[in-house]
Amino acid sequence: MVFNSLQFAFFFIAVFGVYILIHRHLTLRNAFLLAASYYFYAAWDWRFLSLLIASTLLDYICGLLLAREAKMRAGSAVQGGSSLYRKCVLAASLVGDLGLLGFFKYYDFFVGSAVESLNALGLPMRFESLGIILPIGISFYTFQTLSYTIDLYRGKIEVEKNLLTFALYVTFFPQLVAGPIERASRLLPQMASVRTLSLKQFYDGCYLIFWGLFKKIVVADRLAIMVDSAFEGPTPTGGVVLIGLYAFAFQIYCDFSAYSDIARGCAKCMGFELMVNFNLPYFATNPSDFWQRWHISLSTWLRDYLYIPLGGNRKGPGRTYVNLMLTMILGGIWHGAAWTFVIWGMYHGLLLVVHRAIQPWLSRVFAFRTRVGQFLWHWLGVAFFFHLVCLGWLVFRATSMTQVWDFLRSMFSSFHLRGTGVKELLALTSVLLIVQLFQYFRKDLEIVGRLPAYARGALYAALFLILMFYGEFSGAEFIYFQF
Repeated sequence: MVFNSLQFAFFFIAVFGVYILIHRHLTLRNAFLLAASYYFYAAWDWRFLSLLIASTLLDYICGLLLAREAKMRAGSAVQGGSSLYRKCVLAASLVGDLGLLGFFKYYDFFVGSAVESLNALGLPMRFESLGIILPIGISFYTFQTLSYTIDLYRGKIEVEKNLLTFALYVTFFPQLVAGPIERASRLLPQMASVRTLSLKQFYDGCYLIFWGLFKKIVVADRLAIMVDSAFEGPTPTGGVVLIGLYAFAFQIYCDFSAYSDIARGCAKCMGFELMVNFNLPYFATNPSDFWQRWHISLSTWLRDYLYIPLGGNRKGPGRTYVNLMLTMILGGIWHGAAWTFVIWGMYHGLLLVVHRAIQPWLSRVFAFRTRVGQFLWHWLGVAFFFHLVCLGWLVFRATSMTQVWDFLRSMFSSFHLRGTGVKELLALTSVLLIVQLFQYFRKDLEIVGRLPAYARGALYAALFLILMFYGEFSGAEFIYFQF
């Protein structure tokens, strides 16, 4: 059941209709939303509901055990430190959650890679792939449940004793499959309280749903045709490679941010606020800025639960560079079981390391005092870094590193723009770019909702007509479902 399908439209209308009638009855409301969320997930494959429920129960029980131990320690003379018991409970949560994720997502990849390495060393080994099916959304809900246990262990949140409330936090259907990865400190209080519905939230939610559908059905799914023709055939000319890279950059952004927009819109209609997951990432001027704008829920998760615990930037430049590389490599592995994702993570780690190393020099050399100089330097940085991101997307989208090398050689050996689809690319992204430039210069992602009624009406009408005439209504899945 995908957001861009009639099946989901009927599902959400039915859920929202019942929700309006019962939203003031907290227990009934949460029980209904939990049942709807389980139905939503079971529509993909009911067999994997057991994994979702197991992950929920594991971290719920670990949370209770951590809270009980903390209460006992508070009532005793022993203060300070973390007991072995608490560490064992946290370890059980980490091993259980990451064990399930590792087996279903990475078993074939790591074992197969190990066998290939042994064969290359002259040690013949055989490996039969288990053909494990990847449970949809497992990377997202695993990180979400882990954040709850870790924050509880650190004493940053209070335990959630109500299993119904906790289960809804884990499985809330708008963001269950592809995020945002919500923190317990933000979402659990909303689950545990009666939400007041308002027309403004409903209107804002509808706009997010509509804008998300536009980005997915009109932009991403039509760009997918161009991208697939570039990456899935024989090695194209350099111009086709370049336009295909641009197309993929906007495809993956529109596809993933569309899911986040629709998820936030559905939640907002029901009175819940999910975090912003994308903040105009292609206007970033450097890698640090980019990761504060792209997939924000994942980048902040990696920062808080990996980079900072490793030492962050507190132990000198050398250790900081190592921590950045390790964090981004894990971020690459999180995206999928393939060496291209590992190398993509290493590439972004290298960008972060290099930028951090040369940032003091850049600040001194390019400290323009005139507005014109600052303006030109800023937009030069935007353009330059966008192309660095596109180079990373080549590795991300490629089926192998051999294809990456072939594409790079093609760009420098047979480059021309005839028949590349550059006009189609500009046409498909023009409305998106106009809206985002408006948002960027006004420094307001919700500026459309603040326009006069006549301006909003004209924009909505134009988007609706474009959606009806140029939308790709094939119900294509979102790219990040595979992660």
